[in-house]
Amino acid sequence: MQGFIHKAASSILFIVLVVQAVSAYKKRPEPCKRLVLYYHVLFDGTNEANATSAIVSNITKLGDFNFGQFVVFDDPMTDDHHLLSPPVARAQGFYFYNMKTTYNAGFAYKLIFNSSDYKGTLNLMGADIIAQEARDISVVGGTGDFFMARGICTLRTDTFQGNAYFRLQMDIKLYECY
Repeated sequence: MQGFIHKAASSILFIVLVVQAVSAYKKRPEPCKRLVLYYHVLFDGTNEANATSAIVSNITKLGDFNFGQFVVFDDPMTDDHHLLSPPVARAQGFYFYNMKTTYNAGFAYKLIFNSSDYKGTLNLMGADIIAQEARDISVVGGTGDFFMARGICTLRTDTFQGNAYFRLQMDIKLYECY
């Protein structure tokens, strides 16, 4: 009888450990750092003095979804909705429209921080499927206060005023912080 009880207890312990391991595996870790920033884009092709983005190739778009356009940007980032708030960072990089059937852009850029709160860069890249309410791009590295950071940036279109101005909310969650 004692052997049976020992085997049953061992089996129950094994099942409990497996359930705990599966639960731990499915549970997402908490971010070690989180930032919510607003990315302001001034872009209409007619106001060069105020533009923060420029089309550098395929000025004549192909189709209805700007397929083939390549845009370089140097946009202000604020910690609130207001364009005229002091910038906390600059977003510098490029995106390109890469679908003929819907608006979709590939992004590669860095956020450059130089303030009393943060110094350094965050590097981001990924697909911006514009029709989706929320879309994730990867945080693939960083420097300074963000040394070797890894995580996810969730983009949401916060406001859209045609080609003249749009604003994205960037919810940055870092899961590797050093």
